[in-house]
Amino acid sequence: MKISEKYGPVFTVHLGFQQTVVLTGYEAVKEALLNTADVFADRPAIPIFYHIQHGNGVFFSSQELWKTTRRFTMATMRDLGMGKRLSEERILEELHFLVDLIRSFKGGPFRLRFLNTAPTNITFAILFGRRFDYKDPTFVTLLRLIDEVMILLGSPFLHLFNFYPFLGFLFKPHKMILKKVEEVCVILNKYIKESKKNINGNNLTSYIDALVFKQQEEKDKTNTSFYDANILASALDLLMAGTETTSTTLQWAILLMMKYPEIQKKVHAEIVRVLGPGRLPTFEDRKNMPFTNAVIHEVQRFITLLPHVPRYTSADTYFKGYFIPKGTTVIPLLTSVLLDKTQWETPDEFNPNHFLDASGNFVKKKAFLPFSTGCACWIQ
Repeated sequence: MKISEKYGPVFTVHLGFQQTVVLTGYEAVKEALLNTADVFADRPAIPIFYHIQHGNGVFFSSQELWKTTRRFTMATMRDLGMGKRLSEERILEELHFLVDLIRSFKGGPFRLRFLNTAPTNITFAILFGRRFDYKDPTFVTLLRLIDEVMILLGSPFLHLFNFYPFLGFLFKPHKMILKKVEEVCVILNKYIKESKKNINGNNLTSYIDALVFKQQEEKDKTNTSFYDANILASALDLLMAGTETTSTTLQWAILLMMKYPEIQKKVHAEIVRVLGPGRLPTFEDRKNMPFTNAVIHEVQRFITLLPHVPRYTSADTYFKGYFIPKGTTVIPLLTSVLLDKTQWETPDEFNPNHFLDASGNFVKKKAFLPFSTGCACWIQ
């Protein structure tokens, strides 16, 4: 972002031997991701993720495989109740278990990561077709592995591996990640195998069931996208990305409420006013809780959870006066959009008023792009 102050919203950096174009600010990122989306739709082969997924899955595949897998995933999420009454009921059910967990500490301190159990279980219910008891060995193991992988993904040595993959023998984090991901895949393969054995097309209760059934439907096709490696990679994507983003956002929300008690009090007052004592929230309550809604959006804007999602140009293009050849890695810097001084009054401050008008009504902002405009939006 500091470089962009000198060179403008479009510039080139070298990440190892790779020449990468960076786009900063709302206008440049919007033009690339919305107005010329087809040109910037492909995904580059990031070494660590290529070693994990081998070009498969929802997030790190490209071209027709990415389009087909993403389209199928979006449709399956809707069929399984995402954004519908079924999803709301599942969340409210899980909330009871989370409240019981918090009460079990009897007012004593506990790690914030314990709060991850609830949103993770929601994703697991979609992935596997059922929720897990918080003490279930499989649930505990998956939580631990996801946490350990995410920590390793932030290692400076992992970035070096991505820049200079041929020097991988010198670095350790990527080897540890691959080992832990393999442990996750053993668990996923077990559920995929069970689904293949018991699949019932009239009763698909999970994302894995839907993948397996689609594979069986297309088993005679020579160019199907639903082969074993892509099924495993897609399930792995939902498991990792579908849990970590929500869980981390929740932890940040708690920390920010602690840091800004006056905002916490206003949120609490609105919850009490709208819900009253003892009633759990519903999706419809959002309309009557503009301040709470604004706070949730501001949390996601302020923490810039996903700094960028690299893209890959699918064709030669001219962009804002610059020629960008086909096959160029492009980084639309989402952080620069969420902190754009032309779009937010106080971009570096936690300020829920960014999403409120003068009358206190909630206002949607076009520059609110916490997960880009592509494959990860459904996670919200």
